[in-house]
Amino acid sequence: MSTPPSPPSKPADDETTTADRPAQDLRRQVYDSPKEKLIEYALGACALVSVLTTLGIAAVLVIESIPFFQTVALTEFFGDTQWTPQFSEKHFGIWALLAGTLLVTVISAVVALPVGLASAIFISEYASKWVRKVLKPSLELLAGVPTVVYGYFALTFVTPLLQTVVPGLGVYNALSAGIVVGIMIIPMVASLSEDALQAVPDSLSQAAYALGATKYETVVRVNVPAAFSGIMASFILAVSRAIGETMIVTLAAGATPKATLDPTQSIQTMTAFIVQVSKGDTPQGTIVYQSIFAVGLVLFLITLALNIFANRITLHYQEEY
Repeated sequence: MSTPPSPPSKPADDETTTADRPAQDLRRQVYDSPKEKLIEYALGACALVSVLTTLGIAAVLVIESIPFFQTVALTEFFGDTQWTPQFSEKHFGIWALLAGTLLVTVISAVVALPVGLASAIFISEYASKWVRKVLKPSLELLAGVPTVVYGYFALTFVTPLLQTVVPGLGVYNALSAGIVVGIMIIPMVASLSEDALQAVPDSLSQAAYALGATKYETVVRVNVPAAFSGIMASFILAVSRAIGETMIVTLAAGATPKATLDPTQSIQTMTAFIVQVSKGDTPQGTIVYQSIFAVGLVLFLITLALNIFANRITLHYQEEY
């Protein structure tokens, strides 16, 4: 009688084949190699540069703003509606600059958000391949135009055109500046919204078509709601970009700080004031020079809050497919 075969011996730990090793062990071996460590440190250093730059900007604004707020009380800064730092009777009410910034931003949003979203929907859902190949690069080219060119376009073309429609409109006004800022941020809204629409799975559209929905109904009731987080993020980031715009408002909106919501009036935004004082005519150490850091700090906090809000919106409404 033959003896039954003995069971195969269990390999020792040091004899374990590559196929038997867990995938995580293989990743750890690759990750622990000197070359991978060097690449990791290099990439981490590059990422750290952006973080340190942001922290450095915030630190400079805070430090340079301290002497200003030691002279100007917060109650005056946030309670006064006049901004006249270069007059003999000085007023430092930030609301005059905030009103101008808000006015230009609202006008630009009214122009850019619907046009940008409509462009994104057309490119993503309706345009043929060759139309998409022409239209999308054209939008990207529009995004690459220098803002100083937009500024002179607003001053020499848009303003005279508006003067034929709006009687009594001055050479410098918030309406012209807001419209051109809106034109400038259309590519941002269109590109980011189109990316969000492209990320929606095609299975959702096919399911809607199977239920008898039309193309328009599918876009409005399925694709746009599914891409809501990305579209909202594009809106908020575009508004943040409009708030920080400098050259267009400097050239087309004027330099008159005024707490008004009349778009036909000459106004001054926060960025335009910073440019005006930074030209070199104002001595360093004066209260006027220190005021640009206080205004810059407010502008930094506003844009930071908008970016954080955009991220929260994206995370809150984000769908995983």
